[in-house]
Amino acid sequence: MTLSCYHTFSGESDGSLYLHRLLDPINIQNMTLNLYLLRHGETTFSQSGNFCGATDAELTSEGIQMAKSFADVYQKLKWEAVYASPMKRTIATAKPFCDATGMEMQLRDGLREGSYGAWEAKSKSFAQDNYADNYVKWLTEPAWNAPIGGETAVEIANRSMTVIAEIQEKHPQGNVLVVSHKATIRIILCSLLGIDLGRYRYRVNILVASVSMVKFDVNGPLLEILGDRHHIPDHLRSRPGT
Repeated sequence: MTLSCYHTFSGESDGSLYLHRLLDPINIQNMTLNLYLLRHGETTFSQSGNFCGATDAELTSEGIQMAKSFADVYQKLKWEAVYASPMKRTIATAKPFCDATGMEMQLRDGLREGSYGAWEAKSKSFAQDNYADNYVKWLTEPAWNAPIGGETAVEIANRSMTVIAEIQEKHPQGNVLVVSHKATIRIILCSLLGIDLGRYRYRVNILVASVSMVKFDVNGPLLEILGDRHHIPDHLRSRPGT
């Protein structure tokens, strides 16, 4: 039996024995999963702030350096698995790490960035001027209001949390890396921590190449690291962008 925060106990006759073993300090320690959430490195869109969801942007040269810096620091940990969005910017961010550790990159569509539909590659001012009603509704309640032709936060949560549940099932302990995107990581964190999805843009900030970590044990998910960027050099960390 593999436990995640979604499992509940049933009334088996041996339930008390199982609970006793579960609460043993050694078993609790052994069952800890550390889920690292890495946002991809810099792109031209992260510099400009234009909408980039389904747009398959490449990393800039600085973005590639950010990915290498992450690999240099975090390859020292022992890893169980690496999961990544199948977009160019996330694959390029995960590759230096996979090369350094020998880990297989497992691609999952559920980790893609949310689609911005008609707003793709456009500026916020363009969306505000040309899709005023749609833009205001999205700003007010993105959980249920999508850009025209795009995705709601609820839809992103449904597909991304399916991947998180898969990871919990397959890797009940150890360190697992997920390489994904700004909105998707924010929505994953809100889903895990019980934060209203409609507030994901206003409660959690995830800059390029930042890493967050959620620890899972018998008490459920615990946020231990949020948006850390100390693995990248100062001259990259100080670059403007979102």
